[in-house]
Amino acid sequence: MTTPTKRVTPAAKGAAATADFLDSRTTLGVAVKELSRKIFPEHWSFMLGEIALYSFIVILISGVFLTLFFVPSMAETTYTGPWAAMQGVKMSEAFASTLRLSFEVRGGLLMRQIHHWAALLFMASIITHMMRVFFTGAFRKPRELNWLIGFTLMLLGLIAGLTGYSLPDDVLSGNGMRITDGVVRSIPILGAYLSYFIFGGEFPGQELIPRLFTMHVLLIPALILSLIGLHLILVFLQKHTQYPGSGRTDKNVVGFPLYPIYVAKAGGFFFIVFGVIALMAATMTINPVWNYGPFDPAIVSAGAQPDWYMLFLEGSLRLMPGLEIVLGGYTLSLNVLIPAVVIPGILFTTLALYPFIEAAISGDKREHHVLDRPRNAPFRAATGVSILTAFIVLILAGSNDLIATAFRLSIYDITWTFRALFFVGPVLAFWITKRIALGLQRRDRELVLHGHETGRIVRFAHGEYIEVHRPLDDHERWLRVNYTVRRPLEIAPEFDSRGVRRKGYRVDVLRQRLSKVFYEDRIEPVTPAELAAAHSHGEHDALASGDAHEVRAVEGTPAGGGRRLADPDENEGHTTPESRNH
Repeated sequence: MTTPTKRVTPAAKGAAATADFLDSRTTLGVAVKELSRKIFPEHWSFMLGEIALYSFIVILISGVFLTLFFVPSMAETTYTGPWAAMQGVKMSEAFASTLRLSFEVRGGLLMRQIHHWAALLFMASIITHMMRVFFTGAFRKPRELNWLIGFTLMLLGLIAGLTGYSLPDDVLSGNGMRITDGVVRSIPILGAYLSYFIFGGEFPGQELIPRLFTMHVLLIPALILSLIGLHLILVFLQKHTQYPGSGRTDKNVVGFPLYPIYVAKAGGFFFIVFGVIALMAATMTINPVWNYGPFDPAIVSAGAQPDWYMLFLEGSLRLMPGLEIVLGGYTLSLNVLIPAVVIPGILFTTLALYPFIEAAISGDKREHHVLDRPRNAPFRAATGVSILTAFIVLILAGSNDLIATAFRLSIYDITWTFRALFFVGPVLAFWITKRIALGLQRRDRELVLHGHETGRIVRFAHGEYIEVHRPLDDHERWLRVNYTVRRPLEIAPEFDSRGVRRKGYRVDVLRQRLSKVFYEDRIEPVTPAELAAAHSHGEHDALASGDAHEVRAVEGTPAGGGRRLADPDENEGHTTPESRNH
């Protein structure tokens, strides 16, 4: 009996010949083979970075479409399109082309809203992804560079959003650029020169929209694409981080290969993200510039709000009271400089440098590929929550007028409340988060030592009552005890054996004091000796060896009836020492 040969189609022959041609000249097959074998761990939170990537792809696709119809010019024209409210109104070419995109180009409004929603999702996902990296310690060696790349991507996303939001040249975006001009001018000595450079003269000038267009369409996307490529290259070169669990160490990766598992998942997930963005764009209106009208420096709309990721800057400006000082003939607008430059600068700088600060204080120089549970790094978790609290307070303050209108409250009372919360909120958030993290660590110790409570209470024949506990399995116990505890630094004495003061002692003392702030409050993981001691209960251990002491349940057991400490179907018919506590 002969086996029929499978017929090879011309398309398959062409694909094979093309692959052979490329491989023989570029050795591409070796790289594809290595990449396809790359192991990636599986966890839902890893998809946050994928959402940022896919939303940026949607931004690029929709942006190409919009570029074909948008006119980046501030030249004045008179509107004659179908939107009746704007008939005969003088406006810039930029605003007129935005109206044409919205009402005359087929699918133009949908693409505008896809582009805008994708930008909002991009910023939301990249910030959430950075939160995951921060709270799990994924920024530690060897990934400090990748943390800085991600931080730079976030800043570029903010600039991309600002430049794109301002392109339509409507009242709302024009007011935003007016605020930007004020912030730039508040910079001592250089402010006026920078403003003239950005706007090509006095605000708003005639060069702003073309310059924003060039930045938004060419410069910033090129930088973001380059950094995303570098970010992905580093991810492939380094071991992928993985969440703690049994069998997972810094020397292995537990997961699935890139091909075919993650290739199929990534492809499907991209279309899910694209579909959700398209659904949002088709059903939820965003940035209806036709309601605002063209930019006029004399008009400021009530309830004006920037996109959510810029609200922290708006809130910071709204909270700062009026304060100006004159030094050497120069007026320092501290009411703008402090909230728009100093405060964001401090928050962002702390966030960017935190991996290096933590490494310097802890003295930890080894590589980390297994992530931390946030509870096991209480100071880091508390720091992250306090920074987030400060940003959230500023974001809410940026909507103080809407809050006052919606809840019929005094805007002055709301403003003073947010001023107090900006200073008190982060401190309270730090203390509460640290207490919660330490409490969760204590709970982990309790579970490891005594097991899970079952709610079943039994009585020995001699009258003693105990509660039956369900022991942890090996996987759960590993998760709760296998982490490296961080302790304050121990430094060498101030003077050596010859009585000579050691160089660098003052720096070491400073690092030691800081390390006490970071790591003095801690909960040590359970040791094998503690586990053995906790599971030794004297006469109760006789039950584990099959001794036939009868016990009577307090609830549900008739008087005179007997019941062992563990049911026959529990723990293979006998009771282990881990299964009880008293």
